[in-house]
Amino acid sequence: MIPVTGFECQTVGVLGLGRSGLSAARALRAGGARALCWDDNPSARATAEAEGFETRELAGPDGFDGVAWLVVSPGIPHLYPAPNPVIAAAWEAGVPVDNDIGLFFRSFGSGDWAMFDQPPKVVAVTGSNGKSTTSALIHHILLSAGRASQLAGNIGRGVLDIEPPEEGGVVVLELSSYQTELARALTPDVAVFTNLSPDHLDRHGGLGGYFAAKRRLFAEGGPDRCVIGVDEPEGRYLANQLAEGAVDDRLLRVSAGRKLSGPGWDIFARKGFLTEWRKGRQVASIDLRKVRGLPGAHNHQNACAAYAATRALGLAPRAIEAAFHSFEGLPHRSQIVAEAGGVAYVNDSKATNVDAALKALQAFPRIRWICGGLMKEGGLDALAPGFANVSKAYVIGREAAGFALALSGVEAEVCGDMDTAVARTMADAEPGETVLLAPAAASFDQYDNFEQRGDDFAARVKARLAG
Repeated sequence: MIPVTGFECQTVGVLGLGRSGLSAARALRAGGARALCWDDNPSARATAEAEGFETRELAGPDGFDGVAWLVVSPGIPHLYPAPNPVIAAAWEAGVPVDNDIGLFFRSFGSGDWAMFDQPPKVVAVTGSNGKSTTSALIHHILLSAGRASQLAGNIGRGVLDIEPPEEGGVVVLELSSYQTELARALTPDVAVFTNLSPDHLDRHGGLGGYFAAKRRLFAEGGPDRCVIGVDEPEGRYLANQLAEGAVDDRLLRVSAGRKLSGPGWDIFARKGFLTEWRKGRQVASIDLRKVRGLPGAHNHQNACAAYAATRALGLAPRAIEAAFHSFEGLPHRSQIVAEAGGVAYVNDSKATNVDAALKALQAFPRIRWICGGLMKEGGLDALAPGFANVSKAYVIGREAAGFALALSGVEAEVCGDMDTAVARTMADAEPGETVLLAPAAASFDQYDNFEQRGDDFAARVKARLAG
């Protein structure tokens, strides 16, 4: 645990008692603060009370009497589409609002650091797609190279649940826009921006607000090194804002779509090869085509970002390349769950938006595509560039019929549920094809989350192959 410092003998409100909220309450208590908790869910309050925490309806009269600070869980909106009543009450009471990420950065250093020759470092990864894979790959590379590393944030453990890092250790954080938009302290050593595509627009008041939430990690955090994906205009804008000139080694530009040239520090992937250029000359090249855990151009972008981050930490290209080959990928992200009869079965349930699903469709040449669920804003037209790789779509979800109609240009069969879709794809698939779950939609019409959806796909595939 990272005890929260700076609030000794003070009362700090904690709103939302899920994983991050309870973790923050425990870390506040460990640092000598009094955590005053609230959640609209009675069972969540009961869990907190069972751990000895006091609860109070903070939005009520006098709810913020004696409260010095408010810590908010990431799922609770603080501005758009409307402020949560507790947050609005905090504003009226003049109480600063923060989250567990802000508490982490203000409490990360400790007195032991004075004895370290090599202080610990933090790598923070944000962006629309690829955050989890990039973060996990950075963590894997560090461990493979013999560096102490912990993975936390939006993946792995809560940021305040990790152990105080040892000398020379690295903490790798995956940070969502919900986490970066509110944190009052953001001071990573290396910050990574993967890419940007429309998502969570209601929460951020539009695409500009969404990008602004991501940008805070760089503009307000002041990282020593920045790794910026420049395949979208927002990334190019951000890279331009951060660089002090054409040759600025604090900035590493990354692309999975084009060759980067210039006198700076560039890492790009083209035709399956990752290439590093620095000060106008090639430094290293890696063949990504045989890296089993990183299939497709979107994973090559993740590989470039992870390579850049670990190079910024001083690792050698050969050590990074060796780690690539031992990386098995993450569950629900281009995860090969089975192979039989020349057919591969791939679980990309994390592809909950159109951009992520398109990247999955472009990663494999001949696809039996399981898709569908709760459609997000913007429709499905942006998927069209990937349809050339689709032999047929098998649509699940409560809105399956409407979803199928929206897939203009590809043959689609309405299956409704996962069991039917898996059965139909297995009956139709031919050697050399891939059965791909890449829903391009949220899961909440049939599942609690995308993980449960992916687990169901994998279980049904394995059961039918075994039977």
